[in-house]
Amino acid sequence: MTSPVRTRREGGILEVTLDRPKANAIDLATSRVMGQVFADFRDDPDLRVAIITGAGGKFFCPGWDLKAAAEGDAVDGDYGVGGFGGLQELPNLNKPVIAAVNGIACGGGLELALSADIILAADHATFALPEIRSGTVADAASVKLPKRIPYHIAMELLLTGRWFDAEEARGWGIVNHIHPADQLMDQAWDMARLIASGPPLVYAAIKEIVREAEDKKFQDTMDQITGSKFETVKRLYSSEDQLEGAKAFAEKRDPVWKGR
Repeated sequence: MTSPVRTRREGGILEVTLDRPKANAIDLATSRVMGQVFADFRDDPDLRVAIITGAGGKFFCPGWDLKAAAEGDAVDGDYGVGGFGGLQELPNLNKPVIAAVNGIACGGGLELALSADIILAADHATFALPEIRSGTVADAASVKLPKRIPYHIAMELLLTGRWFDAEEARGWGIVNHIHPADQLMDQAWDMARLIASGPPLVYAAIKEIVREAEDKKFQDTMDQITGSKFETVKRLYSSEDQLEGAKAFAEKRDPVWKGR
């Protein structure tokens, strides 16, 4: 059988393409494959940045495969190591992920995009959380959206399931940048190359701090940092890269990051 996920690797960048015609919907088996792909990305020391996108020009991902559910896929079944879509519950993912939303992103597809660190959208991309219409809950979005955009807007999107376009998504801060459809992947790769050229140990520290600080008070998180409670921060402060950054600055040259 053809894999529902295609990957392309260039240097420290991994492109992950959800390719499950006709609409790139995710069933349990696909979610497990995606989880393994992202777990391998997390654990590969040579990979620094990932891009997630959808095959074709119409759909990024419409989320949960309702046809598969009707045929027996349980909504509370085994989604794999990373939870639904392989990203949103993957432990210790301390590398940046870019979502290149190339079309419709609704339900779990929007939740998948929200699991990335940066979201780029094609100018024709549209978004919605229509779970309310199928009698279920957009659980991950219910957790994430009210923390990221104004509460009343998040609740409107969750309670009505209405569609909104890329411009509105950018206006609320859901999307970072909008690009013409034929330029989206080039822009995503340019962004990935820029990030991949940076210090990977710093990125790891940023991601762990942001993740751990989400439900903590400011001072509690700062105490953890200064108390060397974060493994990524401890590793950074004792690394060759930390010294290289200072040397490069003093010598007025570009640093050479080794990730160690």
